Amino acid sequence: MTISPDSIVYWQWNGVTLNATIVFTWLVMLLLAVGSWLITRNLSEGPGLSRLQNLLEVVVTGIRDQIAQVSLQNPGPYLPFVGTLFLFIATANLLNIVPGYQAPTGSLSTTAALAICVFIAVPVFGIANRGAGRYLRHYIQPTPLMLPFNIIGELSRTVALAVRLYGNIMSGTVIVAILLSLTPYFFPIVMQLLGLLTGMIQAYIFAVLAMVYIASATSAQEPGKKNTKTSPPSQER
Repeated sequence: MTISPDSIVYWQWNGVTLNATIVFTWLVMLLLAVGSWLITRNLSEGPGLSRLQNLLEVVVTGIRDQIAQVSLQNPGPYLPFVGTLFLFIATANLLNIVPGYQAPTGSLSTTAALAICVFIAVPVFGIANRGAGRYLRHYIQPTPLMLPFNIIGELSRTVALAVRLYGNIMSGTVIVAILLSLTPYFFPIVMQLLGLLTGMIQAYIFAVLAMVYIASATSAQEPGKKNTKTSPPSQER
């Protein structure tokens, strides 16, 4: 029983290993890149929109609305990053229906890499939005004694992001493998469908949590100041 795609090695030479995690990660990225190009090469604004363009607009609009609801800010600056996270994880999980495919999100190295991207994006967006001084000051609030605890908090939530996604995807794979050995017909199909649903939910949760962390870094208020934002700014259409 294969628990992680890291254990499937296709090629190895002088310490350089090409395993299933790398191969299928490249495959997902290629599908997203080619699919984006095919859908966007003939965009139109008239009434006769293609089905693929309609689907793309529904997905993009849904992601923009979720970002706006979570951050209460203009979703434009965050859409490329958060949208890419969601689409990559969702596509990687949905392809589990293809025989022989191993979801790269079932590898701790992949989920750790995604969590590190969020870890880096949080201060980048925070500094871009608030300035380096105001952003870094929140690490010593309400007292400088909180500095080590705030840093540990940043690191721990990054670890939690990686482990949560990895654990949910890996557990689904293990359960399907066990049921396949016991009852090779009905139950594995049901669990595979539940696994696809879980994969989509995990993609949504990961993207939302990433936006929550970014929003906390970009919209945190200085002590003694009231938040004057009562509603999210108007969205671009």
